[in-house]
Amino acid sequence: MSVKLIQNAEICSEKTLSSEKHILFIMSEEVPTNLPFVDNLQAKLKRMGSEYQDLNKTPVAVDLPNNSLACFVLLKENLTVFQRHSLLRKAMKPLLDEHATELAICVFGDEENKEANACAAYYVATANSVALPSKKAKNEHKPLTKVSLHGYQATHNYDYVNARVAGNALCRQLTVTPPNELTPSLYRQKIALLAKEMGWSHQEFDMASLKKMGAGAFYAVGQGSDPQDGAIVRLSYQPSNASKHIALVGKGICFDTGGHNLKPAKYMQGMHEDMNGSAVALGILLAASQQQLPARIDCWLAIAQNHIGPLAYKQNDVVTSLNGTSIEIVHTDAEGRMVLADTLTLASREKPEFMMDFATLTGSMISALGDRMSGVISNRPELACKAVGAGNKAGERVHAFPFDEDYEADLDSDIADIKQCTLDGGADHIHAARFLGRFIENDVPWLHVDLSSANRKGGLGAIMADTNGFGVGFGLEMLHSVINAS
Repeated sequence: MSVKLIQNAEICSEKTLSSEKHILFIMSEEVPTNLPFVDNLQAKLKRMGSEYQDLNKTPVAVDLPNNSLACFVLLKENLTVFQRHSLLRKAMKPLLDEHATELAICVFGDEENKEANACAAYYVATANSVALPSKKAKNEHKPLTKVSLHGYQATHNYDYVNARVAGNALCRQLTVTPPNELTPSLYRQKIALLAKEMGWSHQEFDMASLKKMGAGAFYAVGQGSDPQDGAIVRLSYQPSNASKHIALVGKGICFDTGGHNLKPAKYMQGMHEDMNGSAVALGILLAASQQQLPARIDCWLAIAQNHIGPLAYKQNDVVTSLNGTSIEIVHTDAEGRMVLADTLTLASREKPEFMMDFATLTGSMISALGDRMSGVISNRPELACKAVGAGNKAGERVHAFPFDEDYEADLDSDIADIKQCTLDGGADHIHAARFLGRFIENDVPWLHVDLSSANRKGGLGAIMADTNGFGVGFGLEMLHSVINAS
């Protein structure tokens, strides 16, 4: 996506906006004395029985005399990034719903507020302009081609925003792709092409290789598919000025039937999005590459399907993982932690200074948090705290859960080193993290992200689509915090 950005430090006027058809006005406090079309705004507010300060909760769209549409929003100084993004999403929606190809954004207030609001508005506009895969006979989507910013001129040209948009777009485009068009084989082909385009090193461990290596946890899940086209894919971004070594790991289950413990139809619907964790990791890698972050970043993707069939793994099976841990299978629909187990072992053997995994892993995390934020668990308390801060800064909120050792007692097995999960309910999101922690070698500092907010009806934060790409912005902020740490 290519959007022409025009910046104008001068405050806009009705005259300078006369040719614009879609306009967003962003105020930070009181009514600006030089606010264009203020009479039209006040007339609309009076008709609605609302006041100017109400724009801080509900943006208002106004038809202007020149047959254009304007939306007015008030972003006060004390807003969090999430609140700012959410209000801008609401304000932008009526403009983009008209398939706007050009957008004028006018910011008012002091310089600090104008910078924050301009950056946030540009992100919300361009991120929501991205086209997602569609098979409709008539696709009415029209991307933005030009954004005009009035009232503030940045020196950075929004390159870092463009990188985040690119990462978020890649994540969402992959996630919503129908499962017949994103089988493990097809997904691997797409990844190989992207790696070639970006100059990343690319390596695959296919099912035959994984069996020979002894990666029995991953193999158990992948063996149920025909063809057996699952694989662990490794991508590496290695700039010459790398100061840190970071690993990203993503769950890439292209479709999840539940296996022998078959999901009901209601819960199988949408399971092509169970590869979202891998899409998030890819989106972060793309954005980090475009930002030219000074870090070696290895991206490990656990790509497979969880199918039912004669060869599919089953309850009470005992398999042995890559690091030699024997695992008792308790529920075949807990396949995500199985493919991640061996992938985390491979990633940790490279001894990165920090490792972060992403997965749509447990229903219990959704039960705990709903779909407004995601949960994080870490083997380092300070990383969990850092993650909460990074989420707030990115506008993608996360909540930290405990990693205490006593939770693992629930996974004691009579026949193997550990049970895959339990059937007793309870804190499965913590049980899953304790399970995954058993497969990390070299005591690598690790953050686990359970993506309970990957899909929210009506959008979330900056993003209008249900599939929102949550995790890319958060992950980028985590990378920045780790790279910049002394």
